[in-house]
Amino acid sequence: MPRLHTDRLYEGELRKIREMLLMMGAKVEEMLSHAMRALIERDTELAERTLYIDRQINRLEMEVDDLCLRVLARRQPVASDLRFVTMALKVVTDLERMGDLGVNICERVVELNEEPPLKPYVEVVNMAEAAQEMLREALDAFVAGDAERAQAIVERDSKVDAYYGAIFRELLTYMMENPRNIFRATRVQSIAKYVERIADHATNVAEMVVFMVRGKDIRHVGKLERRGGSGKGEAELGRRSPAPPEAADSDASLRDVMSVARAPSSRRP
Repeated sequence: MPRLHTDRLYEGELRKIREMLLMMGAKVEEMLSHAMRALIERDTELAERTLYIDRQINRLEMEVDDLCLRVLARRQPVASDLRFVTMALKVVTDLERMGDLGVNICERVVELNEEPPLKPYVEVVNMAEAAQEMLREALDAFVAGDAERAQAIVERDSKVDAYYGAIFRELLTYMMENPRNIFRATRVQSIAKYVERIADHATNVAEMVVFMVRGKDIRHVGKLERRGGSGKGEAELGRRSPAPPEAADSDASLRDVMSVARAPSSRRP
């Protein structure tokens, strides 16, 4: 017979899990905000201080994992409670990875601050604000149990992807115009990529909120639908399916960067 969480201790444990997840999310937002400010203001000291926030996020991850496992073992949750606990175990990993990406951003900022500025970093900051807003909205949807709001966040990930594509193309022109820009441009590109990955993790959180509320798994649904039509016919003909467009674009962009890096003009006499 499934246990009913009528006792206050059980309710307190679930509430504590929720509060620690929100605290982790707030720490990630703080890291991203400070990292962007350090980039714009060329504040290396701020970037180095921000690195220590990741330790707090790591500690919270371990505490959430431990509490979730104890709840599973002692309370044997069912239905929506079981979905909440399993979702927490997944979301905590996404939040911890966002913290690690925040560390990577700060490290690249420190490297950039040792060089003359390549360009105003307005687009990168706008991209980071969009990713930060996605995370905030995902956490708000989590607190409110709002599946529709979470679904809307999933659909906004393409906006951050578009930011990254535009930034990459612009940086590519800087590298092609002057090979001496390659070091700084690749650091800015790395920061943009880290921010894009943070938005991907925020999307994962939103997808988990939909699962928690509705019990429906919406991960990869769009990709599967787009690829479902042509795969069978190609398999019957024994041909290999072509790479997705985004993968082909990435490969082409990488080849362009490598060709710039290997160009004769980039070698020292």
